[in-house]
Amino acid sequence: MTVVSIDQNDRTPIYLQLERAIRAAIAAGRLVPGDQLPTVRQLAVDLRVNANTVARVYASLEHAGVLETRRGIGSFVTATPAAARTPDEHDRRLRAFTTRVLTEAADAGFTLGEVVRDLERHRKGGA
Repeated sequence: MTVVSIDQNDRTPIYLQLERAIRAAIAAGRLVPGDQLPTVRQLAVDLRVNANTVARVYASLEHAGVLETRRGIGSFVTATPAAARTPDEHDRRLRAFTTRVLTEAADAGFTLGEVVRDLERHRKGGA
């Protein structure tokens, strides 16, 4: 069983899909610190991609502190779910959240000013 998957029809480069998939598996708890990943060759065969692509991703994730490679043993997850997220993940998720809130507010007939005032009131402990 492969721990991650990629979409050959997606225009996103394979190495980027693979890196995101490994980070997402860690963030979701499907991979936890100490879990061993498939070898570069095995994952390349499983996903039907070039082994150099997998090696590049493993090296990048090791450099980012997400994985640790032990010579002759394999590659292991070292990051917690929070640490596995990409540096821009927080900003991306915040933008998506804000867009949803503003869309729902507009659909409900609320102005941005009303939403901001109500958020401030909640932040200050008001009901």
